[in-house]
Amino acid sequence: MDYIREFDIRLEREMYYAGEILVGHVVLDTVENFKLRAVRVVLRGKAHAEWKVVISGDRRTVKDDQYFLDDRAIIWGKDVPEGNVPILPRGLHQFPFRFQLPESSLPCSFESKPGYIRYYIKVTVDIPYASPPQGMKYFTIIGPHIDCMDEQYLKPMMGQDKRTTCCLCCEKGPVVLRSQLERSAYVCGESIKLRANIDNQGEEEVRLKVKLVQYVEYFIDRGVLGVNKELQHMVLEYRGDPVLPNTRSKWDSAQSLVVPVMPPTLVGICRLLQIYYVLKVNLEFERSGDELQMHFPITIATVPFRIPNSNQQPSIHYEVACEHVEGGIYIGPEFLLGQVYDGSSSQEARETAVLYRPVYVSVLRSSSSVM
Repeated sequence: MDYIREFDIRLEREMYYAGEILVGHVVLDTVENFKLRAVRVVLRGKAHAEWKVVISGDRRTVKDDQYFLDDRAIIWGKDVPEGNVPILPRGLHQFPFRFQLPESSLPCSFESKPGYIRYYIKVTVDIPYASPPQGMKYFTIIGPHIDCMDEQYLKPMMGQDKRTTCCLCCEKGPVVLRSQLERSAYVCGESIKLRANIDNQGEEEVRLKVKLVQYVEYFIDRGVLGVNKELQHMVLEYRGDPVLPNTRSKWDSAQSLVVPVMPPTLVGICRLLQIYYVLKVNLEFERSGDELQMHFPITIATVPFRIPNSNQQPSIHYEVACEHVEGGIYIGPEFLLGQVYDGSSSQEARETAVLYRPVYVSVLRSSSSVM
């Protein structure tokens, strides 16, 4: 509109936890008086999944939505279709608003091509005689609440695998891998506490391999079975030194398995998608290619481990997910601000501005070393 110089939505913070109060204001700078029925604000949290499938030879798009938040408020005027419409005087106006986020567990903000979880404020300026201007402001929800100090995550997990070869009905050359995971929940930036003992009495070299794999499952309810999609991403890998035949080796992860920034574990909260992680500990035989292997479920938490009876506590900060995990590399086209071609012949690459990306909890590396 010609008489609106500025229309903006500003939040007190860019990320929130469940149970907090979301505070912001709408900025409206006008150059003349005009009739304004109301300024409406909507708070919404939404999950969306969508991809193409082939059904009976036809390529179709399947999609589904789930809403977690849907709250509304009128911060100026009245929501009545009849009667006198008030006049907003020219000048700079700031209309405050606030919403109480529910205490219930909210899924984290998440972006990927097959699906997303988004939280946003939508503002409508209801002008009776023109198309109402609308604006949207996205923000991040840090969730769900998963505390590394919960008792279920503090119990050590142990595993063992063994391979023997037979010669004239006698066992020969046993190779044994034993591993222990100190705890099963970690915040991004922490080092996974893993120990491995290798007893190689075989005839070939072996090598320890550790991988942290992210699984993202999408599900759309269509009929009895529905439609699903699963994606896997290796987010962390360690490859040890060779262990020679007839030798033993002990390995401690120390700071070699630092969890990168990525979405937390999300299971049983959103019906359209879930995210979980598996730590794969393998012992690879160099010549035959055989493997001893064991898998540990790893929970990526939102509340870091705290050292009992210690004043040294981790420093929390927020980062964008790394590029090799689902939800890290994809940016929706609605969040990309490109450049307009100006007619020049320059072929220099221009950076595209990213308007929004969700962030996730991480701890500073200097603090993670004491955990």
